[in-house]
Amino acid sequence: MTTKNDVLLEGLTLGEPEWSHENHGMQFYRVFLQVPRLSGQVDRLPVLLPGALAAQTAAGRTLRVRGQLRSFNNRSGVGSRLVLTVYAQEFLPELDEPCNQITLAGALCKPPVFRRTPLGRSICDLMLATPRRYGRADYLPVIAWGQLAVKASRLHVGDILALEGRVQSRTYHKLLDTGETEERTAYEVSMMRLLDPEDLLEAEEAAL
Repeated sequence: MTTKNDVLLEGLTLGEPEWSHENHGMQFYRVFLQVPRLSGQVDRLPVLLPGALAAQTAAGRTLRVRGQLRSFNNRSGVGSRLVLTVYAQEFLPELDEPCNQITLAGALCKPPVFRRTPLGRSICDLMLATPRRYGRADYLPVIAWGQLAVKASRLHVGDILALEGRVQSRTYHKLLDTGETEERTAYEVSMMRLLDPEDLLEAEEAAL
């Protein structure tokens, strides 16, 4: 099966890296990267850094990061059940221009949910499973708009989906059991272009 999970971000770090967790003796830290959109809005994206990369990071620094979009289940009962973060694999020389690109390929693991906004714009929610090594997989929410939403709505569970897009943050208000509302942030992939999975596979083979 064709799979792909490649993220490229360039933005401004918000604060110093904070300790996240330890895994197999390796320390991991988290920092938020602020990446502006062309519309003027700003995405505030979580980035997970291995210790060696965290040591090269400081508040207010511009970073150009290549990595993967990862998901894990939040079992604390607080916040979203599916937590997304960009796992940084390397830093690249900064180009002094904001960048937010993701290329994904995987299998659709839930039926598409198609709907229209109050203004009549088409929108489609999808869940993409992108395998990792050791039998694990990342489950990544994808949103498509307009004609892309119409095309995506025709897909079925198990179909291979390849796309280019961006990682975006979105705030919403969650109604709690107490009757109060709490502002939370969700992360998702906004689809910009559908790709042919076969073309993606050929490009990977040519690069080897």
